Amino acid sequence: MADLLAAYHLQTQAEKGEAVAGVDGLPERYRVETTDPQAVFVDDVVLLALSRNTAVGCLVMTASVDGRSEVKRLWTDPAFRGRGIASSLVSAALVHAAESGVSAVRLSVWKWRAGAIALYEQLGFAVTESWDERDQLVCMERAV
Repeated sequence: MADLLAAYHLQTQAEKGEAVAGVDGLPERYRVETTDPQAVFVDDVVLLALSRNTAVGCLVMTASVDGRSEVKRLWTDPAFRGRGIASSLVSAALVHAAESGVSAVRLSVWKWRAGAIALYEQLGFAVTESWDERDQLVCMERAV
């Protein structure tokens, strides 16, 4: 899980034009996820996709607040993309949300990640009013 989160954050920093040489160069709030994900996500739902005992994808969904959960992290190892792993992780998260009484799941995605946005739309998410002030962030939500 830590390796997947590190790859996710390093790629995101590079896409934002703020590339760093390694995990130690990540902003503290992201670096701590890579060093101790179990502690950081202790109250959240963490799903892992495995291939022969190797984690190839992950999803983190927050605990419900006012009937809503948020997908905070979704990443598939680039070598395993195109196999439906991300779709399966999101679908499993939606099932868990429904079983937990969550009424809606939301997420945010950088607008340059067109493939991810298309996937979320395919899975029933729609663009909604932003709850995050960061520039170029698209907020999406789906009823459960």
